This record gives sequence, structure tokens and C-alpha cells, in this order.
Amino acid sequence: MKLEKADLTYLKSMSDGNEELILEMIDIFIDQVKEIWGEMEDSLEKKDIDTLGKLAHKAKSSLAIMGMDSTAQSLKDLELYCNENTNLELYQGIISNFKSDCLIAIDELLSYKKDHLTDNT
Repeated sequence: MKLEKADLTYLKSMSDGNEELILEMIDIFIDQVKEIWGEMEDSLEKKDIDTLGKLAHKAKSSLAIMGMDSTAQSLKDLELYCNENTNLELYQGIISNFKSDCLIAIDELLSYKKDHLTDNT
């Protein structure tokens, strides 16, 4: 599976190019996904499938805003699997891919932030 990068096209369009809002959304995204993947791993370990499905649901919109559509789709699948209590063997892989994709996106977003913060000073 190919790792997905962030694409800020939607965020830039949604914010009318408001750089301050974009940087704020990046911070929120980074904090949220770090928290969510930790909770997902914890929920999976505890076999708390209900919570895992809710976490997958919660993360989807953040991923979509950052242009990570295929990662958002895999979490939509995970949410469906959790709701139906099926495909348990796929949960760990989906969570691992989510985390890997987010780590790449976070790197890119921090770089974007650094470049744009220095431009504004």
C-alpha cells in the first residue's frame, strides 16, 4: 500500500487562503491524530471494538480536510467493520497504515508551517 501525503488544496480553498487559519488547522490536526492513533491502539489491545469504530469515525473528517482521502476511506472501512464486528484480522493493518500516513503528513505539515511562519516574520 502506497503511503499517502497531505494535500492542502481543500484546506486552502475552504479557508480562502487565510494562512493563520491554515496554520491553526495544521496544529489541531497534528494534536488530534496523535491522540486518536494512541487511543485506537489502546482500544484494539482491549478489544473495545465499539470505541475503535467511534475513533475511526472521528478521524475521517480531519483526514479529508488534509486531503488524505484514501486514508480517510480506510478508516471509513474500519468504522464499518467495527460496526458489523467483521474483518477483525484487518484492524491492526488499517491502524498501522493510518499511523504511518499521519507521521508522513505531520512531517510535511511541520515543514509547511516552518516555511510559512518564517515568511510572515
